[in-house]
Amino acid sequence: MGKRRPLVAGNWKMNGTRAESAALLDGIKKGVSASSKAEVVVCPPFILIALVAEKLAGSPVAWGGQNLSVHKSGAYTGEISGPMLKDYGCTYVIVGHSERRTLYGENDVFVAEKYGAAQATGLMPILCIGESLHERESGQTEAVVARQLDVVLDKHGIGSFKTAVIAYEPVWAIGTGKTATPAQAQEVHRFIRQRLASRDKTVSESLRILYGGSMKGSNARELLAQADIDGGLIGGASLQADEFLTICRAAD
Repeated sequence: MGKRRPLVAGNWKMNGTRAESAALLDGIKKGVSASSKAEVVVCPPFILIALVAEKLAGSPVAWGGQNLSVHKSGAYTGEISGPMLKDYGCTYVIVGHSERRTLYGENDVFVAEKYGAAQATGLMPILCIGESLHERESGQTEAVVARQLDVVLDKHGIGSFKTAVIAYEPVWAIGTGKTATPAQAQEVHRFIRQRLASRDKTVSESLRILYGGSMKGSNARELLAQADIDGGLIGGASLQADEFLTICRAAD
């Protein structure tokens, strides 16, 4: 991995009361020191961002949103914009998570718009890409990942990836208990990096590509040891401080 700073991002999804979240944040804060090599980020539900901003102020842990609108403001009931996230100290935002794509019909073009909206606001998008079980079993992994990536590349250019992060999510390994083997994960990470390198090698070498398929304390070290895996986008394991910190330590 060399010069790429590892990044561990916790995606809390739709979980957490204020009390639960406060306890979780206290635990995370205790375990992450300023000397940690890995960058640590938490992405809570929108309604908890104010609490997170208050709890993490002055700590080395950053925070971000799980999604954003393509619009800056206006008559879009129920939506949250990039400037609102920025106003609460967010530095990152997850874009195109597989759950947004599958449950809420966000297609590649819409995801590319959200990626642009994030960058226009000065937020670092964590762009999620990955294939379903059916796609993997029918040998389409590379075609699907390439398609999802190319829509963003064609719209925003390779230069935009200087201020972005990619998360590879094998959708078949999320919440199913299945995990890609480190070799399977590395293979796709390498494919992503090579595809970007064909446009600009320097950008592709410095870009962080996170693994987002059921990474937990027990398999983090092995996954993070792979040459092109620069961290993790953590789901369930990010809701338990000890488990999350185990992954952060593995990234160090």
